[in-house]
Amino acid sequence: MGRLLIIGCGGVAGVAIHKCCQNSKTFSEICIASRTKAKCDALKEKLENTTETKITTAQVDADKVEELIALIQSYQPDAVLNVALPYQDLTIMDACLACKVDYIDTANYEPEDTDDKQWREIYEKRCKEVGFTAYFDYSWQWAYQEKFKEAGITALLGSGFDPGVTSVFTAYALKHYFDEIHYIDILDCNGGDHGYPFATNFNPEINLREVSAMGSYWEDGHWVEVEPMSIKREYDFPEVGEKDMYLLHHEEIESLAKNIPGIKRIRFFMTFGQSYLTHMKCLENVGMLSTTPINFEGKEIVPIQFLKALLPDPASLGPRTVGKTNIGCIFKGVKDGKEKTIYIYNVCDHQECYKEVGSQAISYTTGVPAMIGTMMVVEGLWKKPGVFNVEEFDPDPYMEALNKWGLPWVVCENPQEVE
Repeated sequence: MGRLLIIGCGGVAGVAIHKCCQNSKTFSEICIASRTKAKCDALKEKLENTTETKITTAQVDADKVEELIALIQSYQPDAVLNVALPYQDLTIMDACLACKVDYIDTANYEPEDTDDKQWREIYEKRCKEVGFTAYFDYSWQWAYQEKFKEAGITALLGSGFDPGVTSVFTAYALKHYFDEIHYIDILDCNGGDHGYPFATNFNPEINLREVSAMGSYWEDGHWVEVEPMSIKREYDFPEVGEKDMYLLHHEEIESLAKNIPGIKRIRFFMTFGQSYLTHMKCLENVGMLSTTPINFEGKEIVPIQFLKALLPDPASLGPRTVGKTNIGCIFKGVKDGKEKTIYIYNVCDHQECYKEVGSQAISYTTGVPAMIGTMMVVEGLWKKPGVFNVEEFDPDPYMEALNKWGLPWVVCENPQEVE
């Protein structure tokens, strides 16, 4: 039915590619493109005899718009799925715009070089005017709204799990359970154990920048910022058990605050073990989380990129990770004049994910929604000119697809609430 160009070949991309190959009815042809073509070729070789989907591969530097344009023009895809780095969102969007091809991603833009003078001027102005200091935000991609609208193409932002599924859960809850949602607590629990003293479940560079940043939440129409990891709660997660979780800034808070009417507060919590926090604080204290280049023996290196090279590749964690994830949202609001609280969540088993696609559940819970969001666009179910977040479309077909493609969800009424 459709021809898809997939940019990226890491852990999340690998899952998305597996799921596209399971869904040959929608994705009759795919091209896997990355800076390292050998990785694409290895995945093609692994999958091509298991699927009716025709697989090709290509080499591309996603930092270079002209290379992306040449690849898109050569392959002529119906859509481009960006599962590369968030640093590359804008170059890929520029290429899609030039070629008038639909765009889908899983994470919003953030810069690789946070010391870039032009970017920092805009960033500092945003911090002052908007009220949060995270490096990543949607403003850069939302700015493409009129351009994509004029070109008659769709950009679907943030179709991972969080952001992504959590926002679709919100749209579904509002459509079927509430007249108005007032409070949202997004809970991300990884109850898995990989056996290493310290490792990250997705790109270390992105992960460590995210969790070491100032925490923030949306309340009464404005942002409230707090010190990193300063707000801690305990929660008894279904099928996982009681875990410590910490308030973080997270990107879907920004879009939900904009798109969900009547909202009073949105918070995001993620679970961490003490070993992870101790290692992270130590690395931060010695400067290993810095994005500022330093000169070492005549070579310029970025500390956090060097750290990434030292840590286990997240894609290698699959065979050794055991346990489950539980990711979902607690919604509190009103229906027919009465207060109501529900909890919508998914539980995913690390070893079951590994058996199916060779990855742990963190990559799986992002890669599956990446395929589903792309399917929504390619099949025309979520397609209109402009730039949109997932909660701006009808949630029902997406929710049905979650059940079908490996991420079944549960609705629990009157759940345990978070203080």
